[in-house]
Amino acid sequence: MAGLRVITVGLGYFSRFHLDAWQRQDGADLVAVCDLDAERAASVAASRGVAGATDLAALVAEHKPDVVDIVAPPSAHAALIGQVLAPRRTVICQKPFCTSLAEAGAVIDAAAAAGTQIVIHENFRFQPWYRAVKAFLDGGKMGRVWQAHFALRPGDGRGPRAYLDRQPAFQKMERLLIHETAVHFIDLFRWLLGDIETVYTDLRRLNPVIAGEDDGLMILTHAGGARSVFDGNRLADHVAADPRHTMGEFTLEGEAGVLRLDGDGRLSFRAFGSDRFDRVPINDPVDRDAFGGGCVAALIAHVVAAIRQNARPENLAGDYLHVMRACDAAYRSARDARRVDLRAAA
Repeated sequence: MAGLRVITVGLGYFSRFHLDAWQRQDGADLVAVCDLDAERAASVAASRGVAGATDLAALVAEHKPDVVDIVAPPSAHAALIGQVLAPRRTVICQKPFCTSLAEAGAVIDAAAAAGTQIVIHENFRFQPWYRAVKAFLDGGKMGRVWQAHFALRPGDGRGPRAYLDRQPAFQKMERLLIHETAVHFIDLFRWLLGDIETVYTDLRRLNPVIAGEDDGLMILTHAGGARSVFDGNRLADHVAADPRHTMGEFTLEGEAGVLRLDGDGRLSFRAFGSDRFDRVPINDPVDRDAFGGGCVAALIAHVVAAIRQNARPENLAGDYLHVMRACDAAYRSARDARRVDLRAAA
């Protein structure tokens, strides 16, 4: 069977993880790359041995891709997706998705009318340790889950050069901690614990050189009674060989005990009443040289398999609107100093 033909759009810092994953993925062929910067498009195309251009519509007409992978900023999403709509095509689009709920809804409607499937590239749930957490929960090993907690401590937000070496756009984002980073955990907590019913946040900016917030607490309640807490501080670090490997530490508490993820990606469980943590196996491969243990490649492999099997992939754009609503609610909560109930919007 011929490989799925893939075009990647947007060749900034994070695109390298997408390109590496596509070029290692069985059943898919990266055929072209696109970027508004002609020099960058030509350079990346040459290094990858594929076509490259600034004109996405022309590339699509020539190469007729099965998959268009968008790694461009949210402000470009609607226009880019509008250029590639076609029956039986899949678009994978990086988060944050579009610039607003209204814009996202219009893009989703247009895609549905064209017969195009949009998958949001929300990759934290594809980190190998969280796949193991999900399997642990689905196996009934925690009993009733009470609370999940993630302490984000990447230590990359200090000083006048914060983020400039890796993702300089972060300095100018008016919404940073929740919109760019905690959205991963909104999706993750929802996937692990169920739909989000209420959101409460307290946000602040610690580094004056940036436009948005870089420290905050977010408390979510979930259908079924569990609660999750995102405790984020981009200036602080944590114990890890690479603070960006897991970005922080995760704890999940329930009737059976405590499940814990440390900064080096080790998962362990302490049964209630015990004083010992025992390692929990992580069955998916962990790539320590790739972002998030190889979660970009894992997401791409999942989408390719779903297309091949005519199955429903995770994180279709329509379902992701719930995550976007929770993200917006987080900012309303911080602004109004109140808990926001999402059930009325369901």
